[in-house]
Amino acid sequence: MTIDTSRRTFLKGSLAAGGALIIGLRPDGQLAAATADGHLNAFVRILPDGTVEVIAKHFEMGQGTTTGLATLVAEELDADWGRVSTVFAPADAARYKNLAFGAQGTGGSTAIANSYLQYRKAGAAARKLIVEAAAKSWGVAETSISIDNSIVRSGEKSAHFGELIGGIDAQSELGEPTLKEPSQFKLIGKDGLSRKDTPQKINGSAKFALDVAVPGMVHAVLIRSPRFGGKLVSFSVEKAKSVPGYIDAKPLPTNGGLVVFGRNTWAALQAREAITTEWDFSSAENRSSKQLIDYHRSLLDQPKVQAVKGGDLAGTDAVLKGADQVVEAELIFPPLAHAPMEPLNCVIEPTEKGVRFHDGCQFPSIVQGVVGHILKIDPSNVEVKTVFAGGSFGRRATPVADYHSEAAMAFALLGGKTPVKLVWTREDDIRGGFYRPMVAHRARVGLKGGKIVGWDHRLVAKALLLNTPMVSEEVKKSGVDPATAEGINDTHYAIPGMSVGMVYPETPMPVLWWRSVGHTHTAFAMETVIDMVAEASKMDPVELRLQLLAGGDKDQQRLAGVLKLAAEKAQWGKAADGRFQGIAVHKSFNTYVAEVAEISLKDGAVKVEKVTCAVDCGVCVNPDVVRAQMEGGIGYGLGAIMRNEITFTDGVVDQSNFPDYEPIRINDMPQVDVHIVASAEPPSGVGEPGVPPIGPALANAIHKATGKRVFELPMTRSGVKFV
Repeated sequence: MTIDTSRRTFLKGSLAAGGALIIGLRPDGQLAAATADGHLNAFVRILPDGTVEVIAKHFEMGQGTTTGLATLVAEELDADWGRVSTVFAPADAARYKNLAFGAQGTGGSTAIANSYLQYRKAGAAARKLIVEAAAKSWGVAETSISIDNSIVRSGEKSAHFGELIGGIDAQSELGEPTLKEPSQFKLIGKDGLSRKDTPQKINGSAKFALDVAVPGMVHAVLIRSPRFGGKLVSFSVEKAKSVPGYIDAKPLPTNGGLVVFGRNTWAALQAREAITTEWDFSSAENRSSKQLIDYHRSLLDQPKVQAVKGGDLAGTDAVLKGADQVVEAELIFPPLAHAPMEPLNCVIEPTEKGVRFHDGCQFPSIVQGVVGHILKIDPSNVEVKTVFAGGSFGRRATPVADYHSEAAMAFALLGGKTPVKLVWTREDDIRGGFYRPMVAHRARVGLKGGKIVGWDHRLVAKALLLNTPMVSEEVKKSGVDPATAEGINDTHYAIPGMSVGMVYPETPMPVLWWRSVGHTHTAFAMETVIDMVAEASKMDPVELRLQLLAGGDKDQQRLAGVLKLAAEKAQWGKAADGRFQGIAVHKSFNTYVAEVAEISLKDGAVKVEKVTCAVDCGVCVNPDVVRAQMEGGIGYGLGAIMRNEITFTDGVVDQSNFPDYEPIRINDMPQVDVHIVASAEPPSGVGEPGVPPIGPALANAIHKATGKRVFELPMTRSGVKFV
């Protein structure tokens, strides 16, 4: 199979220093000669011992990306899976950009989706060069050569990859790499393939930023304003001077915090406790949660932006006035912290030309730009050495590189020559902002003869993408924040007369994408209201959804497909006595997921017994990874929807750590059955799409069991108790 590579084509192989074969792509996407050292956007190295080293442009935070990228290369190369390893790419957007958004970074469930052809072609190009080298060395026709498990054969002759790379012609014309047909796959789509990061994490050799230590390094923590938007007025370090290991304390140039330096993290933390500070809260967020909720509710009456192309609020309102029945719902979603297991941290050290960061870095391009600006150096002189990250869920992907900025300022305040390790504690993280924003939804759905005739939807949330460096001019001009409206304004349900009015509230609280971004709340709102419409229309919830997805376009077909599959596998409508089911279906990140939650009640308390999940993510590269991501997404979503919230008292965050921001516990986790749809469509993301449907599926099951709807989250705030 020959794939068009007009946008993403391969350059020739070359022999790098040390005899390693390098294969890669040129940043302009055209075939061209390799650079002298073979490092022009290289994706594959073959070492002299035959090891295949895959250079991963996407980092690993537990989502299985390195395994996926290695699978793509190894498949086309016919490599021995046990002899394939991975390393993280350096920061270089020209070579390693994410093809989905043009900068180097990992996010939006794009890693495999935007690398599928790119990495397969890297493997195919490497294979072609090895075959050419073997044919030349042995004096045989290329057509006589086969490769299996990294062994190259022709008749009685054989060699492993490393034995042939010395004979590779770096100037060989690659042409168009020929890719395997799906029927030829040995690794893609196969169960039981071991993850590449697992052995390192089991034996302790996997390096995280918290493990990094460099000579002469000092440690830093920050004192930040207890209220978002507060400014430092004064501070006293007299008591801190007696703390063993205390070095110094210096205010950030922004007056947004105070950096405390110590010989070790413990000394810095102890000194921080001893320092007194005074803050100016005149421009800070000083409201409590109830005031913030009331404020968001009040803005529902003042829609400013129409998020649906062709949407007409006045026209929809007129339709609703003529409806036989109007279904109404108002929903409140709290701010949520990301709470990754490894809190934020990084190391910055000086280099000959600039600085080097050691970090589980999600967006190297942003770090280079922001840090370069702060330190007044060229961004290309900001080296980023990526290591493993202990989770992120979006937190390590801020458009402003917040903790990297703090580290850079701390480094500069100390003179710009001493390495600094900046550490956030978990309390810093929970209280540090960049939350999934507080959101208010209101839906009014008009019915006539049991059919939807109009849908007036209002949405209030601080914008995630607008006013960030990542926003496009087109988005700016439209005024519609796509990361907030997604899942509502682009629904694939056939809904006539739909209007989505948006308002962006004013608050200094920093907000950020949270695992599945806008879909975290839009799916809950949409799927809750759809269930209410089904009840009002006296229709089965599955049948109503299928009716609304009967238009026949590909999105509707794929949504209907997972909906039917989940219902079938869960035995929808046939729950055992004492069991109650709820269902939801949603598309996010070009992946289609339906989930059925099955619950029981014990003395009025809910026990989530089972979740049946059907997922259509196109070509499934690693089924075990897909199942793990669906299971993890369901668990992450359940924990948030059941109990999690960030609340405020006079602007101060009430939560601090896992005792009061409790992750899901093992006794809460239900049985999860994941069913993957076989598909030839291009692969799509799986890191986030498991999250959105679980909340509404559970809420709909609770309604089935109790007759009560959940309109305010977390569910405990709506009076739901859990076993």
